[in-house]
Amino acid sequence: MVEIYVRQNNVDQALRALKKKMQNEGILREIKARKHFEKPSEKRVREAQEAVRRARKLARKRAQIEGLIPSKKKPRRR
Repeated sequence: MVEIYVRQNNVDQALRALKKKMQNEGILREIKARKHFEKPSEKRVREAQEAVRRARKLARKRAQIEGLIPSKKKPRRR
């Protein structure tokens, strides 16, 4: 269960933190998925697409570690 503490009565900051945690844990995706019934055939297609996406991401990370492709530089926050 996601738990967020409100510090110094700053509700806006707590709400942002809650949304970020929900997104990271996949709660928002699950809520959207459960709004409407998903046919078993659609579920198989979606899961296959997710597996392909995960495999590509893993291959990209491995290639970056081995130095075959350059890693993306994250912009600095100011």
